[in-house]
Parts: sequence; C-alpha cells; structure tokens
Amino acid sequence: MIQSNPTRLLEGATTEATLRDLVSPLFRHRRLATICFIGGLVCSVAAATLLSHKYESRMEVLVNRERLDPVVTTESTTQVPQMAPQVTEEEINSEVELLQSRDVLEKVVLACGLQADVTDSWLTRLLPWHIQGREVSRAVEALGKQLKVKIVPKTNLINVSYRSRDPKVAFGVLNILANLYLEKHVAVHRPAGSYEFFTKEAERYHEALQESEARLASFDTQEGLVTPDEERTNMGLKLADSVAALHQAQQSIAADERRIRDVGSQMRATPARSTTQQVTNSADLLLQQLWGNLLTAQINRGQLLMKYDPSYPLVQQVDQQIKQTQSAIEEAEKTKYVNQTTDRDPTYEFLREDLAKTQADLASQKATATALERTITSLREKMVDLDQKALKQADLVRENKANESNYLLYLSKREQERTSDALDKKRIANVALAIPPAIPALPVHSPVLIGIVGLFLSVAVGMGAAYLAEYMDPSFRTPAEVVEVLKIPLVVAIPKLRA
Repeated sequence: MIQSNPTRLLEGATTEATLRDLVSPLFRHRRLATICFIGGLVCSVAAATLLSHKYESRMEVLVNRERLDPVVTTESTTQVPQMAPQVTEEEINSEVELLQSRDVLEKVVLACGLQADVTDSWLTRLLPWHIQGREVSRAVEALGKQLKVKIVPKTNLINVSYRSRDPKVAFGVLNILANLYLEKHVAVHRPAGSYEFFTKEAERYHEALQESEARLASFDTQEGLVTPDEERTNMGLKLADSVAALHQAQQSIAADERRIRDVGSQMRATPARSTTQQVTNSADLLLQQLWGNLLTAQINRGQLLMKYDPSYPLVQQVDQQIKQTQSAIEEAEKTKYVNQTTDRDPTYEFLREDLAKTQADLASQKATATALERTITSLREKMVDLDQKALKQADLVRENKANESNYLLYLSKREQERTSDALDKKRIANVALAIPPAIPALPVHSPVLIGIVGLFLSVAVGMGAAYLAEYMDPSFRTPAEVVEVLKIPLVVAIPKLRA
C-alpha cells in the first residue's frame, strides 16, 4: 500500500480532466464502441447501396391567365381587351388536385405498367377475398404516395417530383402525367361538345332566317307594302286635311243655312216690285159711258111709255136701270183713278240672286261634306287595315331581325369555340410546363457522400455508446470519483494490476 497525503489527494481530485481521462472510457469500452462502429458502418454501406439506386425526375407547372376563354352561354359576349387577372391560391390548389386525381394516376399506372411492380404475397392470393385487378388500385395508391406535388412559395409554379429505381421510369411517369394533366385541364375548364352545339344552332337559325326573309318578301308582294310607316304617315296627313276640310264645309253649311234664313226674311219684308211713276186721273171715260147708257135708257123709257103703262114691267125695268146708272154716275164723279208704273225692286232682286247663289253654295258644300265624310271613313278603314298589315309586317321584320341576330350570335360563338378547340389541340392553355421532365443522369443521393456521412456517424455512434456505457457503469474508476461521491478523504489508492 502506498500512503499519501489526503489533502494533496483531495486537491488532485478536484483538478480538471485531462485528455487521458477523456479517452480512457473509449479504451475501457472498446469492444462496445467497435461493435457500434461496425454496425453503423454496415448500415451506412447498406443505405448508400439502397439510396444510390433512387433516381428522381422533376417538372414544374406554371399556372397563368394568358388565355381568356369566352363564357359558354347563349347570350352575347363581347370580349374587351383587358389585363389578365391574378391567379388565386384556390386556382393553384385546384390544379394540384387535378394532378393528383385518381383517374389521371390510374391512366399513368396503366400507361407505364407500374402495376407489374406491385405483387401480392402467396398467402394473400390464397385468401377467398382476393380480387383480381387489385394490383392496379395498389399501384395507384403507391403512385399517389410517391408522387410529390407541392406549390413553390410566392410563385404560380407547382413542383412535381417522382422517384424510381429506373431513371427512364421516373421520366416516363412524369412525362405521361404531364400530357394527361394537360388533357384533363382542358376537359375540365371547357365543356365538351360546345362547338357542335353552336354549329347546329347556327344552321338552325340560318334556315329560320331564310324562311322569315321569304315570308317577309311574300307579304310585301301580296299586300303591296314597301314602307308602311311612310304610307301611314301620308295617309294620316290626308286624313287630317280631310277632317279639316269637313269641318270647314260644315261651317260653310251652317253659315249658308243661316244666310238663307236671313235672306228669306229680308225678301219677305221687301216687295218684289217698286213704283217708278204714278199719275192721278178722274173717271171721264166711265162717266161718258154712263151718261150714254143713261141717255139710252131714258130714250127707251120714253118709247115704252108711249106704248105701255108706267106700271108695265118693262117700263119698271127701264126705270130701275136708269136709277142704277144715275147712282153709278154719282159714284164715278166721286172716284179718282191713279195710274202707276212699277218695275222689279233692285234690293229684292239682289236678295233673290244672293239666295239662289247661297242655296247653290249650300248644295255644293253639302255634297262636299258628304264626299269628305265618305273619304274620311274610307281613309280610316284603310288606316286600320294598314295598321294591321303594318303590325304583321313588323312581326315579320322582328322575327327576321331576331333570327338574323341569333344566327350571327351563334355563328360568332361557333367561331369562338372553333378557335378554342384549335388552341386546345395546340396545347395552348392557362397552364404550361415551365420545366419539362428529363431523364435523371445521377441518383438522388451520392454513394460517396453517404459513405462519408455514414463513417462519421459510425464513429459518433461508437463513441456515444462508449461514453453511455461509461456513464451507466456504477464502479469507481479514479480517486476523484471516490472523494466526489462518498464525500470522505482518500488515504491510499492501489491500482489494479493486470495479469
């Protein structure tokens, strides 16, 4: 035994660890460290062997808005040049879902023959519920897991990658996926059969336009209408003139009737003839005649008295005649004869002429009014008939215009759809392959780099295992540990001798 100073040993126990102290656990557990190092190295070699046979092909899809397809609708759509709107996050997510859609992946699996790499175990094949064709479904699921689709941050790019042991398979999968995805994008964003639909509608409205034009031409020929609006306007002017003339004629009739009544009353108050000369004479000739008759009667009486008695009837008759003649002479002596010369009164003649003229004018005005009434009735009937014909013509014109506008609309729509179909055939869409897939020439991970990293990891694992074993070992290895753990002074330290 070696005796030493406890104070000096205690002081030595608290000194800092040396390089020997750091390396000694590796030597004490060198077997464990060696095993872990070899195990890590084997794993690194295995990882390098496995990962060095993985080839990754990449492609990037650009989502843009350079192509603005017209809306498929029966309404008129006028495309105005405008700036393309920004691509939204929802649209990019929709394209990601199209890339990962099951029908597209299934077509990729069948085109690349990936179902041949998926085989069921012999036990699964013996089970009663084994389903033929399950390999395709499993291949689709495996492709969906192996296919990495992610959106590049702050861009409109979608990054797509796929790994395979065969670089040609990796390239073939992405190449076929790109073609199927573009077809899927076109099919989803544009309804199928729109060009055929607009073609049929354009042909149908073209036939309808020809029929409406034929009906319109036949109607114009049969009815003799060229410009019904102008004819109706001219007829309306004629009707207005006729109505005005009728009112004027009625006013003239009323004025003539009143004039006839006034002239008639004036004529009744005015004599037809007026005296132009008046001469007053006595009845000399009458007196001479009466005196002659009296003398003759007296002579006859004298002769009768000579023959007959005064009471004889003939004598009395002569006496009576004499008395009457004398009375007549007395009356004649009292009577004065006026000789007047008359002529047509000018006022009466003027009134008569005016009456005759007014009566003739009245008859003319009445005939004019009657003719105007018949004309107005005829014009109104013609206008009503013309309005009905104009309505029919307007209906035919509207139908013709509607057919023409529809034909031009569907013709324009057909051309738009034809242009869109041509763009689809040329793969000109709102998505494009910014970076097309290529056959990878190098594996994803370099075997040399994997070996170097594995070597360092193996060394680290071995050292870590040695230090972990050292930490888990409960035995004392140095005097300092004894003093540190037991808290008692160390008197003597006897090293272990190796045989």
